[in-house]
Amino acid sequence: MKYEWRKQDKELYLPKNSPTLVEIPAMKFFTIKGTGNPNSEAFTDRVGALYKLSYAIRMMPKKGFTPEGYFEYTVFPLEGVWDLDEEGRQLAYLDKDHFVYTLMIRQPDFVTQDLMEQARLALEKKASSKLLKEVSFEETIEGLCVQCMHIGSYDDEPKTFQTMKTYCNEKGLLRNDLRHKEIYISDPRKTTPEKMKTVLRYSVSKQL
Repeated sequence: MKYEWRKQDKELYLPKNSPTLVEIPAMKFFTIKGTGNPNSEAFTDRVGALYKLSYAIRMMPKKGFTPEGYFEYTVFPLEGVWDLDEEGRQLAYLDKDHFVYTLMIRQPDFVTQDLMEQARLALEKKASSKLLKEVSFEETIEGLCVQCMHIGSYDDEPKTFQTMKTYCNEKGLLRNDLRHKEIYISDPRKTTPEKMKTVLRYSVSKQL
């Protein structure tokens, strides 16, 4: 049976639009780092590099090679871990040019570093892209997190973060750092801003 993240991983990708506490297990990702405004060409190119590699893995059986442990699945959604550089932290307003981010796409458990390199070499034979060389293979454990489905434009996210902060205060939870993760459930090219769905998540710990 085809693995569909919308069905099998609802808790991780389709949470309620009210904050919840969740334990995030170890997962494998293709990742790429960047800085600056997400409306830039550099950001779009990094997203493209991640999807190229992800779909190259997904399509391997149709190209004549089936990796060990392979199973049918839907490519996972784009995710991003967001922070600000030191100058951006000192500003009284949000300047998107000071963003520091890591973009990522989750990979099935059968994917390995060697398999990623195989996919990268195959892509480089077809078209030159130095950004493919910047993609890394990582396994991460986010652990205990608070998350919430944000519905609306990215610029309205502070309202949802305030709701998450209130929830943490009520539950005796401490935010571990200023970074947060976003998981992009909606395609901004096909969805109006007011209907966009984005999972917001950050790491927390319980107060002693």
